[in-house]
Amino acid sequence: MNFERARKVADAVLYEGYVLYPYRASAPKNQMRWQFGVLAPKAWCDAGGCEQSFSRTECLLDEGVDAKLYGKVRFLQLQRRTIEEAPGKVVPSLEVGGELFTTWDEGLEREIDFTESMRFQLPGSLEVQALPGSTARLVRERWPLTGEIRVSIERSRGAPARVRVEVENLTEVADPKVGRDEALRSSFTGAHVLLGAENGEFVSLLDPPEQAREAAASCKNVRVWPVLIERDLVLSSPIILYDHPQIAKESPGDLYDATEIDEILTLRTQTLTDEEKREARATDPRAAAILDRVDHLPAEMLEKLHGAVRSVEPSAPAFWDPGADASVSPETDSVEIAGVTVAKGSTVRLHPGRHADAQDMFLDGQLAVVQGVYLDVEDRRYLAVTLRDDPATDLHLWHGRFLYFFPEEVEPVP
Repeated sequence: MNFERARKVADAVLYEGYVLYPYRASAPKNQMRWQFGVLAPKAWCDAGGCEQSFSRTECLLDEGVDAKLYGKVRFLQLQRRTIEEAPGKVVPSLEVGGELFTTWDEGLEREIDFTESMRFQLPGSLEVQALPGSTARLVRERWPLTGEIRVSIERSRGAPARVRVEVENLTEVADPKVGRDEALRSSFTGAHVLLGAENGEFVSLLDPPEQAREAAASCKNVRVWPVLIERDLVLSSPIILYDHPQIAKESPGDLYDATEIDEILTLRTQTLTDEEKREARATDPRAAAILDRVDHLPAEMLEKLHGAVRSVEPSAPAFWDPGADASVSPETDSVEIAGVTVAKGSTVRLHPGRHADAQDMFLDGQLAVVQGVYLDVEDRRYLAVTLRDDPATDLHLWHGRFLYFFPEEVEPVP
Protein backbone atom coordinates (compact mmCIF):
# COMPACT_ATOMS: atom_id res chain seq x y z
CA MET A 1 0.00 0.00 0.00
CA ASN A 2 1.37 3.40 -0.99
CA PHE A 3 1.10 5.56 2.12
CA GLU A 4 3.46 8.21 0.72
CA ARG A 5 0.45 10.10 -0.63
CA ALA A 6 -0.40 11.00 2.97
CA ARG A 7 3.15 11.62 4.17
CA LYS A 8 3.24 15.44 4.15
CA VAL A 9 -0.05 15.92 5.96
CA ALA A 10 0.67 13.06 8.37
CA ASP A 11 4.08 14.56 9.20
CA ALA A 12 2.45 17.94 9.89
CA VAL A 13 0.16 16.17 12.38
CA LEU A 14 3.06 14.20 13.87
CA TYR A 15 5.17 17.31 14.57
CA GLU A 16 2.41 19.78 15.44
CA GLY A 17 3.78 21.98 18.23
CA TYR A 18 7.06 20.05 18.40
CA VAL A 19 9.11 23.23 18.83
CA LEU A 20 7.53 26.68 18.57
CA TYR A 21 8.83 30.13 17.70
CA PRO A 22 11.27 31.46 18.88
CA TYR A 23 12.52 27.85 18.71
CA ARG A 24 14.53 28.03 21.93
CA ALA A 25 14.31 25.51 24.77
CA SER A 26 14.21 28.43 27.24
CA ALA A 27 11.13 30.04 25.65
CA PRO A 28 8.03 29.81 27.93
CA LYS A 29 5.88 28.33 25.14
CA ASN A 30 8.37 25.44 24.81
CA GLN A 31 8.14 24.50 28.50
CA MET A 32 4.81 22.67 28.13
CA ARG A 33 5.18 20.39 25.12
CA TRP A 34 3.51 17.37 23.48
CA GLN A 35 -0.04 18.70 23.27
CA PHE A 36 -1.56 16.53 20.56
CA GLY A 37 -2.09 12.81 20.18
CA VAL A 38 -0.60 11.80 23.54
CA LEU A 39 -1.33 8.19 24.51
CA ALA A 40 0.05 7.69 28.01
CA PRO A 41 0.62 4.40 29.88
CA LYS A 42 -2.67 2.79 30.90
CA ALA A 43 -1.57 2.28 34.52
CA TRP A 44 -0.73 5.98 34.83
CA CYS A 45 -4.05 7.06 33.26
CA ASP A 46 -6.02 4.67 35.51
CA ALA A 47 -4.27 6.20 38.54
CA GLY A 48 -5.63 9.65 37.67
CA GLY A 49 -3.27 10.86 34.92
CA CYS A 50 -4.52 13.72 32.76
CA GLU A 51 -4.16 11.93 29.40
CA GLN A 52 -5.84 8.87 27.87
CA SER A 53 -4.14 5.59 27.11
CA PHE A 54 -5.97 4.70 23.91
CA SER A 55 -7.50 6.05 20.74
CA ARG A 56 -10.29 4.52 18.69
CA THR A 57 -10.82 4.94 14.98
CA GLU A 58 -14.12 3.90 13.41
CA CYS A 59 -14.80 4.42 9.73
CA LEU A 60 -16.74 2.86 6.88
CA LEU A 61 -15.33 0.85 3.98
CA ASP A 62 -17.08 -0.18 0.78
CA GLU A 63 -15.40 -3.48 0.08
CA GLY A 64 -14.79 -5.12 -3.25
CA VAL A 65 -13.86 -8.72 -3.93
CA ASP A 66 -10.69 -9.76 -2.08
CA ALA A 67 -10.50 -6.42 -0.23
CA LYS A 68 -7.51 -6.01 2.07
CA LEU A 69 -6.87 -3.52 4.86
CA TYR A 70 -3.42 -2.13 5.62
CA GLY A 71 -2.47 0.20 8.40
CA LYS A 72 0.27 2.21 10.06
CA VAL A 73 0.41 3.57 13.60
CA ARG A 74 2.76 6.54 13.72
CA PHE A 75 3.99 8.51 16.74
CA LEU A 76 7.05 10.07 18.35
CA GLN A 77 9.02 8.28 21.03
CA LEU A 78 10.49 10.71 23.53
CA GLN A 79 14.24 10.75 23.95
CA ARG A 80 15.54 12.89 26.80
CA ARG A 81 18.79 14.69 26.00
CA THR A 82 20.48 16.09 29.08
CA ILE A 83 23.64 18.09 29.56
CA GLU A 84 25.55 17.06 32.66
CA GLU A 85 28.14 19.53 33.85
CA ALA A 86 29.53 16.63 35.89
CA PRO A 87 28.12 13.09 36.11
CA GLY A 88 24.65 13.40 37.65
CA LYS A 89 24.58 17.22 37.66
CA VAL A 90 22.08 18.25 34.95
CA VAL A 91 22.12 21.86 33.71
CA PRO A 92 19.76 23.62 31.24
CA SER A 93 22.62 24.57 28.91
CA LEU A 94 26.38 24.59 28.83
CA GLU A 95 29.05 25.98 26.52
CA VAL A 96 31.94 23.63 25.87
CA GLY A 97 34.76 24.54 23.52
CA GLY A 98 32.76 27.43 22.05
CA GLU A 99 29.78 25.16 21.25
CA LEU A 100 26.46 25.46 23.07
CA PHE A 101 24.64 22.34 24.33
CA THR A 102 21.06 22.33 25.65
CA THR A 103 18.91 19.94 27.70
CA TRP A 104 15.89 19.02 25.57
CA ASP A 105 13.38 16.25 24.83
CA GLU A 106 13.81 14.97 21.28
CA GLY A 107 11.17 13.04 19.34
CA LEU A 108 12.06 9.93 17.37
CA GLU A 109 9.70 8.85 14.57
CA ARG A 110 8.13 5.42 14.98
CA GLU A 111 5.95 3.53 12.49
CA ILE A 112 4.22 0.22 13.21
CA ASP A 113 2.77 -1.59 10.20
CA PHE A 114 -0.24 -3.82 10.77
CA THR A 115 -2.90 -5.77 8.93
CA GLU A 116 -4.50 -7.37 12.01
CA SER A 117 -4.44 -7.11 15.79
CA MET A 118 -0.97 -7.22 17.31
CA ARG A 119 1.27 -6.14 20.17
CA PHE A 120 4.53 -4.28 19.68
CA GLN A 121 7.50 -3.33 21.80
CA LEU A 122 10.16 -0.69 21.32
CA PRO A 123 13.38 -0.95 23.31
CA GLY A 124 14.90 1.72 25.53
CA SER A 125 18.49 2.87 25.34
CA LEU A 126 21.12 4.96 27.09
CA GLU A 127 23.92 6.76 25.23
CA VAL A 128 26.63 8.75 27.00
CA GLN A 129 28.96 11.03 25.06
CA ALA A 130 31.90 12.71 26.78
CA LEU A 131 32.48 16.29 25.67
CA PRO A 132 36.20 16.79 24.90
CA GLY A 133 38.18 19.13 27.10
CA SER A 134 35.73 19.10 30.02
CA THR A 135 34.09 16.93 32.68
CA ALA A 136 30.72 17.51 30.98
CA ARG A 137 28.88 14.85 29.06
CA LEU A 138 25.87 14.52 26.78
CA VAL A 139 23.36 11.85 27.83
CA ARG A 140 20.53 10.58 25.62
CA GLU A 141 18.03 8.23 27.24
CA ARG A 142 14.83 6.71 25.97
CA TRP A 143 12.52 4.28 27.73
CA PRO A 144 10.91 1.07 26.41
CA LEU A 145 7.37 1.21 25.07
CA THR A 146 4.70 -1.47 24.77
CA GLY A 147 1.55 -1.02 22.74
CA GLU A 148 -1.38 -2.95 21.38
CA ILE A 149 -3.27 -2.51 18.12
CA ARG A 150 -6.76 -4.03 18.01
CA VAL A 151 -8.39 -4.37 14.59
CA SER A 152 -11.93 -5.49 13.86
CA ILE A 153 -14.22 -5.30 10.84
CA GLU A 154 -18.00 -5.58 11.18
CA ARG A 155 -19.77 -6.58 7.98
CA SER A 156 -23.48 -6.43 7.22
CA ARG A 157 -25.14 -7.29 3.95
CA GLY A 158 -25.81 -4.37 1.65
CA ALA A 159 -23.97 -1.83 3.82
CA PRO A 160 -20.38 -0.60 4.16
CA ALA A 161 -18.17 -2.51 6.56
CA ARG A 162 -17.33 -0.80 9.84
CA VAL A 163 -13.58 -0.73 10.45
CA ARG A 164 -12.43 -0.26 14.04
CA VAL A 165 -8.80 0.28 15.05
CA GLU A 166 -7.85 0.84 18.68
CA VAL A 167 -4.33 1.79 19.72
CA GLU A 168 -3.44 1.50 23.41
CA ASN A 169 -0.32 2.19 25.42
CA LEU A 170 0.35 -0.75 27.75
CA THR A 171 3.82 0.31 28.85
CA GLU A 172 4.58 -0.68 32.44
CA VAL A 173 5.42 2.14 34.84
CA ALA A 174 7.21 1.77 38.17
CA ASP A 175 5.23 4.58 39.80
CA PRO A 176 1.76 5.41 38.40
CA LYS A 177 1.63 8.58 40.52
CA VAL A 178 4.45 10.46 38.74
CA GLY A 179 3.80 13.82 37.09
CA ARG A 180 3.01 14.36 33.42
CA ASP A 181 6.60 15.18 32.45
CA GLU A 182 7.78 11.79 33.71
CA ALA A 183 4.80 9.95 32.19
CA LEU A 184 5.58 11.44 28.77
CA ARG A 185 8.80 9.47 28.52
CA SER A 186 6.65 6.30 28.37
CA SER A 187 4.02 7.79 26.06
CA PHE A 188 3.23 7.82 22.35
CA THR A 189 3.03 11.47 21.19
CA GLY A 190 1.47 12.84 18.01
CA ALA A 191 -0.12 9.39 17.62
CA HIS A 192 -2.25 8.84 14.54
CA VAL A 193 -3.34 6.04 12.22
CA LEU A 194 -3.10 5.63 8.46
CA LEU A 195 -5.47 3.13 6.83
CA GLY A 196 -5.25 1.94 3.25
CA ALA A 197 -7.67 -0.28 1.35
CA GLU A 198 -6.91 -2.56 -1.56
CA ASN A 199 -10.03 -3.31 -3.65
CA GLY A 200 -12.11 -1.04 -1.46
CA GLU A 201 -13.08 2.60 -0.90
CA PHE A 202 -13.58 4.45 2.37
CA VAL A 203 -16.76 6.45 2.97
CA SER A 204 -16.45 10.05 4.10
CA LEU A 205 -17.78 10.58 7.62
CA LEU A 206 -18.04 14.32 6.94
CA ASP A 207 -20.12 14.01 3.80
CA PRO A 208 -21.41 10.43 3.46
CA PRO A 209 -23.81 9.38 0.73
CA GLU A 210 -27.47 9.33 1.76
CA GLN A 211 -27.59 5.55 2.18
CA ALA A 212 -24.60 5.60 4.58
CA ARG A 213 -25.49 8.61 6.73
CA GLU A 214 -26.95 6.66 9.61
CA ALA A 215 -23.97 4.30 9.69
CA ALA A 216 -21.54 7.24 9.51
CA ALA A 217 -23.28 9.05 12.37
CA SER A 218 -22.99 5.93 14.55
CA CYS A 219 -19.19 5.70 14.21
CA LYS A 220 -17.55 6.40 17.57
CA ASN A 221 -14.10 7.97 17.36
CA VAL A 222 -12.06 8.64 20.49
CA ARG A 223 -9.23 11.21 20.44
CA VAL A 224 -8.88 10.92 16.66
CA TRP A 225 -10.96 11.78 13.61
CA PRO A 226 -10.65 9.93 10.27
CA VAL A 227 -10.60 11.98 7.07
CA LEU A 228 -10.13 10.98 3.46
CA ILE A 229 -6.75 11.54 1.86
CA GLU A 230 -8.00 9.68 -1.18
CA ARG A 231 -10.83 7.19 -1.60
CA ASP A 232 -8.56 4.29 -0.66
CA LEU A 233 -6.56 6.12 2.02
CA VAL A 234 -7.60 7.56 5.40
CA LEU A 235 -5.73 9.60 7.99
CA SER A 236 -7.12 9.27 11.50
CA SER A 237 -5.79 12.42 13.12
CA PRO A 238 -5.78 13.77 16.71
CA ILE A 239 -6.29 17.20 15.12
CA ILE A 240 -9.62 18.01 13.46
CA LEU A 241 -9.22 18.14 9.68
CA TYR A 242 -11.46 18.17 6.64
CA ASP A 243 -11.40 15.52 3.92
CA HIS A 244 -8.51 15.78 1.45
CA PRO A 245 -6.27 18.05 3.58
CA GLN A 246 -3.22 19.48 1.83
CA ILE A 247 -0.10 21.42 2.68
CA ALA A 248 -0.07 24.74 0.84
CA LYS A 249 2.31 24.38 -2.09
CA GLU A 250 3.69 27.87 -1.37
CA SER A 251 4.99 26.76 2.04
CA PRO A 252 8.74 26.06 1.75
CA GLY A 253 8.89 23.94 4.91
CA ASP A 254 7.40 23.14 8.29
CA LEU A 255 7.34 25.68 11.10
CA TYR A 256 5.71 23.18 13.52
CA ASP A 257 2.54 25.19 13.93
CA ALA A 258 -0.08 23.86 11.51
CA THR A 259 -2.27 26.95 11.96
CA GLU A 260 0.78 28.99 11.08
CA ILE A 261 0.90 32.03 8.85
CA ASP A 262 4.18 31.25 7.11
CA GLU A 263 4.94 34.82 6.14
CA ILE A 264 4.61 36.22 9.68
CA LEU A 265 6.56 33.39 11.31
CA THR A 266 9.27 33.60 8.67
CA LEU A 267 9.67 37.36 9.10
CA ARG A 268 9.66 37.04 12.89
CA THR A 269 12.31 34.32 12.74
CA GLN A 270 14.49 36.57 10.59
CA THR A 271 14.45 39.18 13.38
CA LEU A 272 16.04 36.84 15.96
CA THR A 273 19.40 38.02 17.22
CA ASP A 274 22.54 36.01 16.57
CA GLU A 275 22.56 34.85 20.20
CA GLU A 276 18.91 33.79 20.02
CA LYS A 277 19.60 31.88 16.82
CA ARG A 278 22.60 30.24 18.45
CA GLU A 279 20.42 28.96 21.30
CA ALA A 280 17.73 27.80 18.85
CA ARG A 281 20.29 25.84 16.83
CA ALA A 282 21.48 24.16 20.04
CA THR A 283 17.90 23.26 20.98
CA ASP A 284 17.02 20.86 18.19
CA PRO A 285 18.24 19.95 14.68
CA ARG A 286 14.78 20.67 13.33
CA ALA A 287 14.91 24.19 14.78
CA ALA A 288 18.35 24.63 13.22
CA ALA A 289 16.91 23.55 9.85
CA ILE A 290 14.23 26.26 10.13
CA LEU A 291 16.88 28.92 10.73
CA ASP A 292 18.98 27.68 7.81
CA ARG A 293 15.97 27.80 5.51
CA VAL A 294 14.77 31.21 6.68
CA ASP A 295 18.23 32.79 6.54
CA HIS A 296 18.63 31.75 2.90
CA LEU A 297 15.04 32.09 1.69
CA PRO A 298 15.01 33.71 -1.80
CA ALA A 299 12.99 36.89 -2.11
CA GLU A 300 10.67 35.34 -4.71
CA MET A 301 9.74 32.52 -2.29
CA LEU A 302 9.07 34.99 0.51
CA GLU A 303 6.83 36.97 -1.84
CA LYS A 304 4.76 33.82 -2.52
CA LEU A 305 4.01 33.56 1.21
CA HIS A 306 2.15 36.86 1.07
CA GLY A 307 -0.89 35.24 -0.53
CA ALA A 308 -2.17 33.07 -3.33
CA VAL A 309 -5.12 33.14 -5.71
CA ARG A 310 -6.69 29.70 -6.10
CA SER A 311 -9.24 30.72 -8.75
CA VAL A 312 -9.18 33.35 -11.48
CA GLU A 313 -12.91 33.11 -12.19
CA PRO A 314 -14.81 36.39 -11.66
CA SER A 315 -16.76 36.43 -8.41
CA ALA A 316 -20.52 36.71 -8.51
CA PRO A 317 -22.13 39.88 -7.18
CA ALA A 318 -23.00 39.84 -3.49
CA PHE A 319 -26.42 38.21 -3.10
CA TRP A 320 -27.74 41.11 -1.04
CA ASP A 321 -26.84 43.63 -3.77
CA PRO A 322 -30.21 45.03 -4.99
CA GLY A 323 -28.62 45.56 -8.38
CA ALA A 324 -27.86 41.83 -8.62
CA ASP A 325 -31.21 40.47 -7.46
CA ALA A 326 -33.86 42.81 -6.14
CA SER A 327 -35.98 39.81 -5.07
CA VAL A 328 -33.49 38.95 -2.29
CA SER A 329 -33.58 41.12 0.83
CA PRO A 330 -32.02 39.74 4.05
CA GLU A 331 -33.48 42.66 5.99
CA THR A 332 -37.08 41.75 5.14
CA ASP A 333 -37.04 38.12 3.94
CA SER A 334 -38.36 35.39 6.22
CA VAL A 335 -38.41 31.61 6.49
CA GLU A 336 -40.93 29.29 8.13
CA ILE A 337 -39.51 26.97 10.83
CA ALA A 338 -41.76 24.52 12.68
CA GLY A 339 -44.78 26.56 11.61
CA VAL A 340 -43.30 29.84 12.88
CA THR A 341 -42.27 32.71 10.61
CA VAL A 342 -38.69 33.70 11.41
CA ALA A 343 -37.22 37.01 10.16
CA LYS A 344 -34.87 39.74 11.31
CA GLY A 345 -35.44 40.39 15.01
CA SER A 346 -36.75 36.89 15.78
CA THR A 347 -35.30 35.03 18.76
CA VAL A 348 -34.15 31.44 18.18
CA ARG A 349 -32.39 28.73 20.17
CA LEU A 350 -29.32 27.25 18.48
CA HIS A 351 -28.88 23.53 17.86
CA PRO A 352 -25.81 23.19 15.56
CA GLY A 353 -26.04 20.23 13.21
CA ARG A 354 -23.61 17.48 12.27
CA HIS A 355 -21.77 19.69 9.75
CA ALA A 356 -21.04 22.38 12.35
CA ASP A 357 -17.47 23.02 13.43
CA ALA A 358 -16.15 22.55 16.97
CA GLN A 359 -16.70 26.21 17.91
CA ASP A 360 -20.35 26.08 16.86
CA MET A 361 -20.99 23.02 19.02
CA PHE A 362 -20.22 25.11 22.12
CA LEU A 363 -23.25 27.25 21.25
CA ASP A 364 -25.78 24.42 21.52
CA GLY A 365 -28.79 25.67 23.47
CA GLN A 366 -27.81 29.36 23.35
CA LEU A 367 -30.38 32.03 22.50
CA ALA A 368 -29.68 34.20 19.46
CA VAL A 369 -31.30 37.08 17.57
CA VAL A 370 -31.77 36.80 13.80
CA GLN A 371 -30.08 39.66 11.91
CA GLY A 372 -30.99 38.55 8.40
CA VAL A 373 -32.30 35.72 6.23
CA TYR A 374 -29.96 34.89 3.36
CA LEU A 375 -29.91 32.73 0.26
CA ASP A 376 -26.81 30.76 -0.74
CA VAL A 377 -25.67 29.79 -4.24
CA GLU A 378 -27.67 26.55 -4.01
CA ASP A 379 -30.87 28.51 -3.22
CA ARG A 380 -30.91 27.35 0.40
CA ARG A 381 -32.07 29.74 3.09
CA TYR A 382 -29.85 30.34 6.08
CA LEU A 383 -29.81 32.74 9.02
CA ALA A 384 -27.30 35.30 10.23
CA VAL A 385 -27.55 35.63 14.01
CA THR A 386 -25.88 37.24 17.03
CA LEU A 387 -25.91 35.75 20.52
CA ARG A 388 -28.50 37.41 22.72
CA ASP A 389 -26.34 37.41 25.87
CA ASP A 390 -23.00 38.20 24.24
CA PRO A 391 -21.61 41.51 25.61
CA ALA A 392 -19.75 41.98 22.31
CA THR A 393 -22.93 41.91 20.21
CA ASP A 394 -22.87 45.66 19.49
CA LEU A 395 -19.30 45.34 18.26
CA HIS A 396 -20.21 42.40 16.01
CA LEU A 397 -23.15 44.36 14.59
CA TRP A 398 -20.92 47.34 13.90
CA HIS A 399 -18.46 45.10 12.02
CA GLY A 400 -21.23 43.10 10.34
CA ARG A 401 -19.87 39.83 11.74
CA PHE A 402 -22.50 37.17 12.35
CA LEU A 403 -22.88 33.49 13.11
CA TYR A 404 -24.60 31.47 10.39
CA PHE A 405 -27.00 28.53 10.74
CA PHE A 406 -29.46 26.67 8.53
CA PRO A 407 -33.15 26.69 9.52
CA GLU A 408 -32.98 23.06 10.70
CA GLU A 409 -30.29 24.11 13.21
CA VAL A 410 -32.47 26.59 15.09
CA GLU A 411 -35.64 26.44 17.19
CA PRO A 412 -38.02 29.44 17.16
CA VAL A 413 -38.52 30.97 20.61
CA PRO A 414 -41.67 33.01 21.33
